[in-house]
Amino acid sequence: MTEPVMEAREVGKTFASVIALSGISLKVIPGQVTCVLGDNGAGKSTLIKILSGVHPHDSGALLIDGKPSTLHAPHEALAAGIATVYQDLAMVPLMSVWRNFFLGSELTGPLGSLRHTTMKKETAEQMAMLGIDLRDVEQPVGTLSGGERQSVAIARAIYRGARVLILDEPTAALGVKQSGVVLKNIRAARARGVAVVFITHNPQHAYLVGDRFLVLNRGASLGEYAKDEITLDRLTTLMSGGAELTALKNQLEAGES
Repeated sequence: MTEPVMEAREVGKTFASVIALSGISLKVIPGQVTCVLGDNGAGKSTLIKILSGVHPHDSGALLIDGKPSTLHAPHEALAAGIATVYQDLAMVPLMSVWRNFFLGSELTGPLGSLRHTTMKKETAEQMAMLGIDLRDVEQPVGTLSGGERQSVAIARAIYRGARVLILDEPTAALGVKQSGVVLKNIRAARARGVAVVFITHNPQHAYLVGDRFLVLNRGASLGEYAKDEITLDRLTTLMSGGAELTALKNQLEAGES
């Protein structure tokens, strides 16, 4: 099996007296989609922040390319090839698609002049490589659909050299059609050898594209599974706290009898 580009081993994080994560392990493998599932408060956001360098972990080990590492800032994660696409996408709605694509990393020529033509062409080509066909890279990014904006953000991260692409609930606010666009882009990123971490509370979306699944509940792991080790029904039950609901139902029934 291909070695993980990033691996968490029994990682934990505490804020004052609150245990946000405890004993979380997962492997992020090139050319695979690792899905992290859980309801609100499960610990998904804290895990994202550890993997992306916002918060250092307190316990356990975080390995990058097999070497123990601690990320203290997002720029350290980016330097290691770890890019995170948050729900706000870090885009300027009134700016064009190509300006957003190169935002903060513009191509310049002699005397610092912007290479407009090259950036427009590069944007269109990079989007096409992911199977994304935009009408015009000159249009304001705010006029795009939610799925198209996610597509721009994903293509931008890959173009900038992301080896690990962390996606924070990319389909949360999208309809069926636009969610399909994002899931298609995730598959395209996987096909290019990128290691994708797909954070979601939707087990159906996860199962459509996922290779590995980590289920979180109240900061603890309910297990990490390969796709051939778990069914969609079982994944849904774990993610929704089905075991707890079943136990509660049994207690109520026992009380009535």
